[in-house]
Order: sequence, then structure tokens, then C-alpha cells
Amino acid sequence: MATFVLVPGFWLGAWAWRDVTVALRSQGHEVYPMTLTGVAERDHLAGPEVSLDTHTTDIVRLIEVEDLRDVLLVGHSGGGMPAAQAVDRIPDRIARIVYVESGPLPDGTAQFDTLPPEEQQRLRAAIGAGHLLPPPAWDPAADPTNLAGLDEPTLALLGTRATPQPLRAATDPVRRTGGRPVPTALVASTFPLSVVQQMIQQEHPFFTGLADGQLHELPTGHWPMLSEPKALADVLDLIARS
Repeated sequence: MATFVLVPGFWLGAWAWRDVTVALRSQGHEVYPMTLTGVAERDHLAGPEVSLDTHTTDIVRLIEVEDLRDVLLVGHSGGGMPAAQAVDRIPDRIARIVYVESGPLPDGTAQFDTLPPEEQQRLRAAIGAGHLLPPPAWDPAADPTNLAGLDEPTLALLGTRATPQPLRAATDPVRRTGGRPVPTALVASTFPLSVVQQMIQQEHPFFTGLADGQLHELPTGHWPMLSEPKALADVLDLIARS
């Protein structure tokens, strides 16, 4: 069976992977859900110095300290950026990187750069002079695509447990050394695979590194570990067996 390290996206911690973790372990896999510095139960560490590199180090240290090998490293959304940098640092320990609603941004590109200008402006106004990115409102009426599949208790849980995200995780550009590549996979939930394939051909920043990767579709909202945890675990199990 496989060894999974699960990296959450913005505002979430290891708690968001709970049901996926249970399902994967029931299938015989070894699973390490993690919380990055400055978020969730580690939000007391959310100083202005917390960066994309800090989160990359979080992942690398977990894998090294636990002496994990042949890891399937799963990064959801913004968690895909530090996961990509971690692969660059320790490629010999990674069997495959799996992007869930994410992708391998080109070097020199930050997650913030991929947002439309008006969204960047709105977020900058919300952040002001601070160093934390506030969570969204979790309002399905305002964001029906991303929040699809989430019931009222889960939305309430997000409202209670989501914490502000260290800003530099979004604004620091991805930096790799160009080391040994590892196989990739994508799990797309808010984009049909036909659209993803078109975006790969068009060299969209999120998908340029996925031309030779596995592509999987799991139709739901942007948070499949919460809206479809068993189905996501089944897709990850399929990737592990391939």
C-alpha cells in the first residue's frame, strides 16, 4: 500500500482531511495529514515572517523526520505550491505529486498572480497593512461553484474552524532548482477534464506542468475533501495503484 502526505489548501488544517484519511487508512494506506505553520491549531505562529518557503519546509521536515519514502504528496489548492517546492527539494522521497484543484505554477509565479486584477484589488483592500489573508464568507449564494456539494453543517464547520492564511503563502513566487522531475497527477473538481486539457494546450500557468500527468475528474466544488471525501479517497487510491 501507499504512503500519503496530505497538504491542505488556504485557511484549513489537517482536520479538513479527516474523512479522507479514515477512508484511505481503511484501504490499507499510510496517511499523514498535516497542518502548515500559522494556520488552524498552529495559528499562534502566524507571524509576518511565515512564507511559502516556511510551508515548504514544513512538508520536507515531516517527510524527513518520519523517514517516509515513495510518498504520494497531495496538495489541495494553495497547498499545491509548497508541495511543488518540496518535491524539488527531496525528489528521491516522492513517488508522485497529486494536485487537487491546483497545479504546478511556473517558476517566478505566485498564486496571487493567477487571480483576476479585480480580485487582487479586493483582497489587498481586505488585508490592508496586515500579513494575513482572511477566509472567505463561505456563502453558497455568492460562490456557488466553489462551494458546491457542501451541506449546512460543513459550511458551519468551515466558518468556525477556518483561520486566516499567512499572506506570503499566496504572494511569494514559486522557486524550483530544476531538479529531477517526478510523476504528476491532477484531480479536477470545478473544471471538466475537457477544459483542463484545453488549458494545458494553451499553457495556462496552473497546468503547464501537467502535459504528461494523469488527469482525473471528480465533479463537485473546490473542497472535495469535505464535499466528497470517500470519492476523493477512491481517486487517490486509484492513483496509488496505477
